[in-house]
Amino acid sequence: MPKSILSVPSAPAPLGPYSPAVEAQGLVYLSGQVALDPDTGSSVGEDVADQTHQVMGNIGAMLGDVGLGYDDIVKTTIFLIDIADFAKVNDAYAAYVGASRPARSTVGVAALPGGFRVEIEVIAAR
Repeated sequence: MPKSILSVPSAPAPLGPYSPAVEAQGLVYLSGQVALDPDTGSSVGEDVADQTHQVMGNIGAMLGDVGLGYDDIVKTTIFLIDIADFAKVNDAYAAYVGASRPARSTVGVAALPGGFRVEIEVIAAR
């Protein structure tokens, strides 16, 4: 089954040569999201918790664009520039995934584009 590039009008404009959402074999892959306001393209929040709320809100809107929701997420990967932010990100993230608790990896990285503190990518299933 070939991949399909999905239309996600709620997504912030990509920061590079990639598609915000791609579907293949019933799985929807959302590219890593940082704390951008989709309407203005401006960064939102300096605190990692505020950034996580913006990222998760953007992910929810993008999933909604393709007829899915947070309960459809099967895997996330979280990238943090400071692993000491783990607990703050967990608290913010938990408000969105609730009891559905997808599989997850969290990775400490040296830096993220635009000076962001957190980036989250998602795989969801139809």
